[in-house]
Amino acid sequence: MACPMNRRGILALLGTIAARPASVLAQQPNPTRRLGVLSVTAADDAIGQARSTILVEALAVQGWKEHNNLSIDWCNGAGDRERIARLADELVALKPDILLAVGTPSVEELRQRTTTIPIVFAVVTDPVSQGFVQNLAHPGGNITGFTDYDGPLAGKWLEMLTQVTPKVSRVFVVYNPATAPFAPLMLRTIEDAARTLHVTVEAAPVHDLASIAALASRQDGGLLILPDFFTMANRAPLLAAISEARLPAVFWSRTFVGEGGLMSYSTDSAEQVRRAASYIDRILKGAQPADLPVQNSTKFELTINLKTAKAIGATLSSSLLAIANEVIE
Repeated sequence: MACPMNRRGILALLGTIAARPASVLAQQPNPTRRLGVLSVTAADDAIGQARSTILVEALAVQGWKEHNNLSIDWCNGAGDRERIARLADELVALKPDILLAVGTPSVEELRQRTTTIPIVFAVVTDPVSQGFVQNLAHPGGNITGFTDYDGPLAGKWLEMLTQVTPKVSRVFVVYNPATAPFAPLMLRTIEDAARTLHVTVEAAPVHDLASIAALASRQDGGLLILPDFFTMANRAPLLAAISEARLPAVFWSRTFVGEGGLMSYSTDSAEQVRRAASYIDRILKGAQPADLPVQNSTKFELTINLKTAKAIGATLSSSLLAIANEVIE
């Protein structure tokens, strides 16, 4: 199997051995149970590594210990939709007892390949509108999990941009259609909010590094970065282009703000992975995904980077600063 299974840094930290390729594991006697993980992040991405560590630790608390009574096959899509699809094929072929899908593209690809293997998801936007589950309380089928955002939250991001001086009257919404298939749902919410806020909204899809670099040519307005693991995987060039454009931007993850973005209103994706471990445990012990309600995020945090605001000559409203959970100065 071609999945990048090696997590030496994480496993060394946990005092375990380096993960072996799934092709090797497939040839060994079956462990007690087998978990397949398909994540949209890259294997060497700090965020993905942190989530992997959290998952292993949370599963251990539930009594599932990697290389003991649980084998984990790790696949990392690096924000590449074609790669995620290929890895989904390979994971399902291993016939694991259960699958964890981190990110919307992971769910999309896995659900196309199995209706029988239980799938728990985390960091997924609006699973009902996307057709992953029938409803939140009674998912039905073989899929359940934990959400990060829903459509109405997109209007909140837009509202935040209107509290920046100089006044933002035009907003470019940035996403990759291949890795953010829910974007049209959010765009409708944003357009509805834009009429009330008297802002013009324009979609600004990005597909590769060249289209990201082209954002630097934007001369006016603001940028709203939708939840999208392509932009997360390519956040360094994205932040560089935004810095060059000197435009205010709001992001879906605090990670961007910690690395130089202006502000974010975000959920705790690491907590979603931790909570997903509890569903994995329950399903491995006999529960059915159809009977486990999808759970929405309940905690959101506003982070503002005043150093970035000063660098681009922007001022944020006192009301926005007053409700910030974290201010970077």
